Amino acid sequence: MMNSSQVSYFTLTAYLDSGALKYLYFTVVAFLYIVIVTVNVLLIVVICVNRSLHEPMYMFLCSLFVNELYGSTGLFPFLLLQILSDVHTVSAPLCFLQIFCVYSYANLQLSNLAVMSYDRYLAICFPLQYHTRMSPCKVSMLIVLTWFSSFLGITLLISLSAPLQLCGNIINKVYCDNYSVVKLACSDTTVNNICGILGAIFITISSVTLILYTYMRILKVCFSGSKQTRQKAVSTCTPHLASLLNFSCGSFFETAQSRSNMKHVPNMVRIFLSLYWLICPPLCNPLLYGLSLTKIRIIYKGLIFVKCRCLMLKLRQGSALVKRK
Repeated sequence: MMNSSQVSYFTLTAYLDSGALKYLYFTVVAFLYIVIVTVNVLLIVVICVNRSLHEPMYMFLCSLFVNELYGSTGLFPFLLLQILSDVHTVSAPLCFLQIFCVYSYANLQLSNLAVMSYDRYLAICFPLQYHTRMSPCKVSMLIVLTWFSSFLGITLLISLSAPLQLCGNIINKVYCDNYSVVKLACSDTTVNNICGILGAIFITISSVTLILYTYMRILKVCFSGSKQTRQKAVSTCTPHLASLLNFSCGSFFETAQSRSNMKHVPNMVRIFLSLYWLICPPLCNPLLYGLSLTKIRIIYKGLIFVKCRCLMLKLRQGSALVKRK
């Protein structure tokens, strides 16, 4: 038996022996990462540069997109290196760092979605008091509290796994996760399991309770309100609900396949289920919000129009110079 601090590396056994196809897999994964970084950074820049978007809803969106960049960066560079590598090993410190990034991303994602539902609740149910209740100071405080509490919770979770006595270093996944490390323990893991379950329940129950409460109140106002109120609720809540369902399904897939016997499931399916919650939300959310929210869509159209106009002017100037010659 040895402490996890004495384990110098972990071996990831879920990678397929793909041979020459690994370059194709590398290209596909690299393309996904480039798309995720591009669309998230573009929306962050659009929100930060345009003063018309300096509103609470867009500030919370900016926090959501920054978290998606953070979570993707915790996965994709590591994944790309492992795809090209013939020996799929990872050092213990890097493994724990990835666990920290992945789990804090998950906590932040759920907490951000909960705060965004509270913001929509105030905007729809208390439109006249909205700017008073959701002041810039309160927005900043909610964003800081969301990030700080998520990092603190994951730090405590990993600190419980660090002193465990391990009987092996084999992780049957394509990335490191806390439960896979805990399953390697020879010592009693009751405290770790109880703390992990209680932490997950607290974060999930508190966030889901807030989301359910806010949407119940929003539905009540929609049924008793005007057509304009219903349209506003649908336009602003639809992308939020879609992103919430997308992330919840991905988290459920990951939890189910991590804690169940999945030997009868094909390896590619298991890899897809374990990566869904880390790839699909960062890829879909920017596209979803960018196409659904009117202000962002108008700014996009304006940017495209300006670029097309500049391009046409350059072409005209070029053709005029050719004619003169």
